[in-house]
Amino acid sequence: MASANTEPHETDYVRIFDTTLRDGEQSPGCTMNVEEKIALARQLERLNVDIIEAGFAVSSPGDFESVTRVAQAVTEPVVLSLSRTREEDVDSALRAVEKAAHPGIHIFIATSDIHLKYKLNMNREDVLDAATWAVTRAKQHLDYIEFSCEDASRTDWDYMVDVCSEVIRAGATIINLPDTTGHAIPEEFGRMFAYMREKVPGADKVIWSAHCHNDLGLAVANSLAAVRNGARQIECTINGIGERAGNCSLEEVVMAMKTRKDLMGIQSRVNTRQIYPSSRLLAQVIGQSVPANKPIVGDNAFAHEAGIHQDGVLKYKLTYEIMKPEDIGIPSNKLVLGKHSGRHAFSNRLKELGIDTDAVDLNKAFGEFKALCDKKKIVYDDDILALVTEEARRTTDHFELVDLKVGSSSKTTPHAEVTMRVEGVERSADSDGDGMVDACYKAIYKIAGINPALERYVVKAITGGTDALGEVSCMIRENGSTVAGQGAHSDIVMASALALVNALNRLKQRRHAVLKPTSDVR
Repeated sequence: MASANTEPHETDYVRIFDTTLRDGEQSPGCTMNVEEKIALARQLERLNVDIIEAGFAVSSPGDFESVTRVAQAVTEPVVLSLSRTREEDVDSALRAVEKAAHPGIHIFIATSDIHLKYKLNMNREDVLDAATWAVTRAKQHLDYIEFSCEDASRTDWDYMVDVCSEVIRAGATIINLPDTTGHAIPEEFGRMFAYMREKVPGADKVIWSAHCHNDLGLAVANSLAAVRNGARQIECTINGIGERAGNCSLEEVVMAMKTRKDLMGIQSRVNTRQIYPSSRLLAQVIGQSVPANKPIVGDNAFAHEAGIHQDGVLKYKLTYEIMKPEDIGIPSNKLVLGKHSGRHAFSNRLKELGIDTDAVDLNKAFGEFKALCDKKKIVYDDDILALVTEEARRTTDHFELVDLKVGSSSKTTPHAEVTMRVEGVERSADSDGDGMVDACYKAIYKIAGINPALERYVVKAITGGTDALGEVSCMIRENGSTVAGQGAHSDIVMASALALVNALNRLKQRRHAVLKPTSDVR
């Protein structure tokens, strides 16, 4: 799946293992449904990642289905499921990926003494036996087996040599040493890889992988240190999402290797022009905007405010820019289409923006585009991305917004009247509030029959101007479940309502999932 943007590579390259759909989804509010995971998996394939960790198949029927569907949706990357060293886990993971073009399994067990004592209640010999058994069982069905020593950065190195030696003998082809708690610093993390590669028999026959969390802000630095000490796989996520402070950011680590190839001497095979579309798609799906100061993909990543910087960039870009925006696929933000544009031009533009047109109702999307053209003088790439994603969010919904009427003045209390379709039946409610959005939300809560806590509400103008599309992200919490929602509309109150309805649909999906305990997931 080589891209025109990728440079020629020798056999020695850094494989990119994307775990956005598994570890990334464990971030609060980042739950995705099956169709959203498939859309992201297809974008990851366009991004040209080498491995997609599609989920943790045994954790729930929904996760099993998503792994199965993702495994069948892509053809180029290896697709694997996470698995503990338990028979049920291994067998479930194997079944979930059996129809993949390139199936794999990712088996893990904790190896640090603190995890053995307080989490697993196992001794070192028990863990060694469990790891060897699980890899042996998986090897009977497939060849692509990754094994992870959970909490490797806090594990005794000599004991870890024993574990890795045995699982390699049992058939593991990739050995992952994760910094599960984000505890390591680059120097020691790099030395750990050098030590393991020197001491483990057969170390030269497997691929060594780094999986770093960002608790100290060192996930990318630690991953690069691992590569400089022989690791040839990095496990990461789009936008760096993940548990706690997140994971190693795919866009940051890939562009670090590309930009500093003089120092690293090795790169990935990622199609970097698909980085920005991937980042935007994920942000739309999980309802969490990318921070403006986020490296590589944030709105300010290529902005220059200081006069001396602006002067330098105008004279020669490399004075203050070490990367070109077009290298990561940032759109020019110019006028791309207008009210006289045809369906063919619209479809082509969607493809250029990284949208899978086979997964989009083009008739509905084109109709929405024409309606937007009547409202706005200028339609930008980001407007089209928001419009298409918003349309996709409205499919297969339990709750559907039908109508919204709001009113407010300096002398009256804000009031909202809402009509929603709930499982095909229209219901209406009205409410007063502290503002129009508050009134709207209270009316929606009445119809839905719940009153969750609103933990986050963020408004963002997608493009400039008073006619800009407004993008609203919200996060709600009820009975221990946290979900995010997002909506886009030229009317900010309507965008707010769409975001809440989106979140309520996600909450409904979570309620229907029958989950099993997975507290020991990396």
